[in-house]
Amino acid sequence: MEKIGIIGAGLIGRAWAIVFARAGHVVKMYDADAATVPQAIELIRAALVDLRAAGLIRESPETVAARITGAATLELAVGDADYVQESVAERLEVKRAVLRQMDIAAPGGCILASSTSTLPASAFTAELPGRHRCIVAHPVNPPHIVPVVEIAAAPWTDAGVVERTRDLQRRVGQTPIIVKREVPGFILNRLQAALLNEAWRLVKEDYVSVEDLDKVIKDGLGLRWAIMGPFETIDLNAPGGITDYASRYGPVMQGLMHGVTYEPWDARLVQKIDAERRRIMPQSQHAEREAWRDRRLMALIAHKRGWDAKSD
Repeated sequence: MEKIGIIGAGLIGRAWAIVFARAGHVVKMYDADAATVPQAIELIRAALVDLRAAGLIRESPETVAARITGAATLELAVGDADYVQESVAERLEVKRAVLRQMDIAAPGGCILASSTSTLPASAFTAELPGRHRCIVAHPVNPPHIVPVVEIAAAPWTDAGVVERTRDLQRRVGQTPIIVKREVPGFILNRLQAALLNEAWRLVKEDYVSVEDLDKVIKDGLGLRWAIMGPFETIDLNAPGGITDYASRYGPVMQGLMHGVTYEPWDARLVQKIDAERRRIMPQSQHAEREAWRDRRLMALIAHKRGWDAKSD
């Protein structure tokens, strides 16, 4: 099995370590803050207990956690790796510096992947001798529960690296999708941005409350989107499929957004939405609610896997 290096032991790095370790891979984790790695491993152990309880891992948490070890230096984490997942701060200069170190220290055949959410690979790999093996593998938070991974190559990334990355992600239980060419924010964040900007506008212009808007998604659109995407949704929403839907509703859908522009989320609007959220959930309950979210997502993933197993 491939040896995996994890650079960055924060939330995303920890989750990636779980993804690879539960699939049987040996994982070495490094963080510039040495104290972070032991803490990360303890948090990983706790997350594995929840995964086991949800039926999302078959092995014991102890068995999976034993595959993850800390590395004292970046060089030790990547020196014999076949694949490295970088999850450091989302700052261009930091990415450039870390990828430069990875390119020097990792074996020639090792894939160097970044978890960046917004930066194209070309922005921080252009000057690297090994730029052909660099790629973005952008996860969804938290990646050990939500399986989609956006694989986005730079113009110079070798085609074999794209295929090897997609193959690895499939084998560790993720759902890889290919971003055909670089676009700011990749695919998921652009779709999320479109929805969020309209959500903020509707609240700002007092069409709906924060609480009710969330209900529209979780008890409306989100129910359909949990089992199918927007194109399949509209395909099934008209008797004649996509062409029928487009002829019936295309002009209406386009007209709804005609002339709409989106302004920055100004401080006053942020305070308004934050105040509504704090009435619903005090900030003191944030960590508790995060854990609740993860458990609910685990239950949903386990349920969907049950469907897949029955091949309905």
